[in-house]
Amino acid sequence: MTQIRGLGYLKVQTRHIDRWREFALDGLGFAEGAGPDPDGLYLRMDERRSRLQVLPGDSDRVLAVGWEVRDQYALAAVREAVEKSGREVRTLAPKEAAERDAEEVIAFTDPGGTPAEVFFGPVLDHSPVRTGFAQKFITGAMGMGHVVLPTPNFAETAAFYNEVLGFLPRGAMKVGGGRVRIRFMGVNQRHHSIAICPAPHDGDPGLVHLMVEVDTLDAVGIALDTVKEKGFSISSTLGRHTNDKMVSFYVRAPGGWDIEYGCEGMLVDETYYTAEEITKDSYWGHDWSGSEPLAAFVPPGK
Repeated sequence: MTQIRGLGYLKVQTRHIDRWREFALDGLGFAEGAGPDPDGLYLRMDERRSRLQVLPGDSDRVLAVGWEVRDQYALAAVREAVEKSGREVRTLAPKEAAERDAEEVIAFTDPGGTPAEVFFGPVLDHSPVRTGFAQKFITGAMGMGHVVLPTPNFAETAAFYNEVLGFLPRGAMKVGGGRVRIRFMGVNQRHHSIAICPAPHDGDPGLVHLMVEVDTLDAVGIALDTVKEKGFSISSTLGRHTNDKMVSFYVRAPGGWDIEYGCEGMLVDETYYTAEEITKDSYWGHDWSGSEPLAAFVPPGK
């Protein structure tokens, strides 16, 4: 049984902070929050002060994938499990935890090189959430969405999330001519909160995509029109996935990874669910033919 309740936050660094503001606020309709870095971009989706933190820097990379647990006792249990697996765990200083709007945070690196954090006690902002398209982001008990992480150490990374952190298998899909599988894993009713994808190298940016879900198809359509009008690259056209039933499109974020923006994701009833292997990514749509290469799959220096 996992202690992880959901994806709590994502913290990234970018060389393109001004373009990110246009992308996230104007293009995708995130609400603007506030945080300690006056030059940073803090994006609200709900009563959390921020879910996505975008900080200026000299490279484009993931700084932290934050997983939420119920309380300090659950946090202690996660720490014990990670340490028993042989990975070093650090407790963030109070100032660092405050920067993440959490009471206490631990940090470690997963076998794929992704900086992971686990926290409890998120700080809430009870002011109205003023999104750009009057849309509501689907968060709450299902967390902020899902992430897809690349790793050259696929088997070890998948086993770490399943066996150490307790994520539940939620199916797979063969890739690379059937030689390997992408593994989907969940911790709540969202079909998957994480997927592990084989990649040729680790390092920057450390992310394939972040998925966020909204409450209406109209909001998805408005966002798709808006990011195209503003000149952002559409990685995939609108479509419906076969595994989580999400109707979504993918757009390239500044920095070489994608945001999947969708609606109508399925709710998993764990009483009856069995892990399945899908043989097609989507029922319809999701045409990737115009996509630029994702940075996670391009050799460093090219």
